Amino acid sequence: MLAHAKRRGGLSMTAEHTKAPLLPNTGLMLIGMGPGRLSGMSVEALQAAKAADVRRYEAYTALWPQAQLDALEAEVGAIEKVMRPEVELPEALFELARTSLVALLVVGDPLQATTHVDLQLQATEAGLECLVFHGVSITTLVTGAIGLSNYKFGRQTTLTYPYGGWVATSPLEVIAANMHQNLHTLALLDLDPTGEGIGHQIPMRPQDAVASLRLMWDKLADAIEEMPQETALQSMRVEACEALLSGDLDSMDVVLCSDMGTDDESLVATTVAQLEGQLGGRLNSLVFQSQTSEVEEKALLRWR
Repeated sequence: MLAHAKRRGGLSMTAEHTKAPLLPNTGLMLIGMGPGRLSGMSVEALQAAKAADVRRYEAYTALWPQAQLDALEAEVGAIEKVMRPEVELPEALFELARTSLVALLVVGDPLQATTHVDLQLQATEAGLECLVFHGVSITTLVTGAIGLSNYKFGRQTTLTYPYGGWVATSPLEVIAANMHQNLHTLALLDLDPTGEGIGHQIPMRPQDAVASLRLMWDKLADAIEEMPQETALQSMRVEACEALLSGDLDSMDVVLCSDMGTDDESLVATTVAQLEGQLGGRLNSLVFQSQTSEVEEKALLRWR
């Protein structure tokens, strides 16, 4: 049992027999908000958010619709937005947590991003009680919604904007490595054209993603001859990239996943070339398909 713990009041939306969780008087709570609507949060997560003395909403790795965020604030109490500096340099957050119960509200699952795992470790090292309330993440939601086997997904990546003219090829290399192993790839789309994580997010649209992919493709094609092949792993990397570049970017099969977990959720199975004509939604991600089974192919027909 947690030291110096007490029960906090429950929520109006919970059943009468549902008890509020036993929580400490001080410390940090990492609370998963789920993908995008109040009804998708667990009862336990909502109770914990309402019980907190201080609530912060981490708004640089993902975003909730403003209307849903307003509804959450009406339910649990005042919420203040924080960005990358406050999370990666968390001393101010920890100072609050030493004398009060602080909730950091994170879209999806609070430990999906390495940033938040690091925050959890730092909090523990600082002697703070750190509790985690998990939520539904985009990773599990997308694989289930599309109908592709979750066993056939490889490493996840993020398609980034070309920051200040600098183009990353690592997202395309991840896709190449996964395809070389006959694995699908979930690619999240960037939120911040500056890469600084301090605000003014402009979520990447489908046409932005295509533009970034074309830049990555050209840069990777120019750089591949200079890639080291001194180890087996390096040779496999080059082989996977060569295999990808031997094909055609425009004809690659993708599924556009928009506003997942919200009332506006939509899925469109298309190609990279046709992706440019898609409007998408508020937040988008892409699934790059590898070879599909008969069942997977039937599932994809629903989105074509």
